[in-house]
Amino acid sequence: MERSKLIAYVAGAISIVLAIAYLLVVLLLDSRGEMVPAPVDMMTLVFQMF
Repeated sequence: MERSKLIAYVAGAISIVLAIAYLLVVLLLDSRGEMVPAPVDMMTLVFQMF
């Protein structure tokens, strides 16, 4: 029974670490500001090349 408790504690700790890391990544990406689309002029140049 002791081994299963240890595995449960380790799995819980890993889960909490992954959740905090995910929240930090989302916070970092969200703090970069509003997503601005590419300029239309550049898109027309790219599509004219093909």
